[in-house]
Amino acid sequence: MERMTLSKEERLCGRDSVAELFAHGKSLSAGCFRCRFLANGTEQRRFMVSVPKRSFKRAVKRNLLKRRIREAYRQQKALLPSGTDILFVYTATEVLEYNEIYAAVGEALSAVNNALQP
Repeated sequence: MERMTLSKEERLCGRDSVAELFAHGKSLSAGCFRCRFLANGTEQRRFMVSVPKRSFKRAVKRNLLKRRIREAYRQQKALLPSGTDILFVYTATEVLEYNEIYAAVGEALSAVNNALQP
């Protein structure tokens, strides 16, 4: 059974990695997210979250949403195939409850999984 943690190695960071994701990745919308994803050629899943300042001026709300999204991803990351980089951009205009975010993350991960299947 896979451990349900979110370690430093599973975080997508670095200018080059993010630039490659935007340059060569595919995009889709699912639930309250716009997702950008790319197969990275390694065994590691890497993940990044963005909540726009334009929609949520207060950092407290942005941080709350990012915590909820990270937790929902941590619990459902097994739905995503290994070797995938993914960026979640939160597109809803209001702060959703955790249950709604959990369902939207599951929907988005399933959509990405289906898109990556040949």
